[in-house]
Amino acid sequence: MPLTYYHLDPKNEAVKKFYGKIDIQFAAAFLYFNKKGIVQELIHNLKYKGHQEIGSVLGSWYSEDLKEIRFEVPFDAIIPVPLHKRKFKERGYNQVTTFGKEIALGLDIPFEENILIRKLYTKTQSKKNLLGRSENIGNIFDVKFDETHHHKHFLIVDDVFTTGATIEACARALLKIPGAKISMICMAMAH
Repeated sequence: MPLTYYHLDPKNEAVKKFYGKIDIQFAAAFLYFNKKGIVQELIHNLKYKGHQEIGSVLGSWYSEDLKEIRFEVPFDAIIPVPLHKRKFKERGYNQVTTFGKEIALGLDIPFEENILIRKLYTKTQSKKNLLGRSENIGNIFDVKFDETHHHKHFLIVDDVFTTGATIEACARALLKIPGAKISMICMAMAH
């Protein structure tokens, strides 16, 4: 498996994608994603063929790596990048849920899937070019929170990291919460 080891490098390529855009405390991806590679096949099977156990296995495996940095970067809750209600109904599940839940279990922190919401239905990002991925994504997320969420460090989880536009939009929504800090991890990063 093409492991990145980004969790051990505070200046990794994932972190660099956010320079000058948004304050991210920590960013990492578990695997490198190459077209027609094994990681693409795994994520395709997870996302489109219902093999949610792939997310569980990857999340369990990656949580062991993240335990190494748990005290350097203490997270308070894991937030999955949400699907729009219509997309969820079409697919029947969110492909990052099992991944996020396994990491939450491994790090012994809450998995919060009701704070961040997707307001607008969008076409799948995988069919868009790099410019198309970053267009019109700014206002598609919102948050539902109360005082218990103030001053928390949220770890956003997603499947494939390309331009960072989706994570940035999620982070901007979560930063509406007073005192929020944001980090992110993905199953894979385009290489």
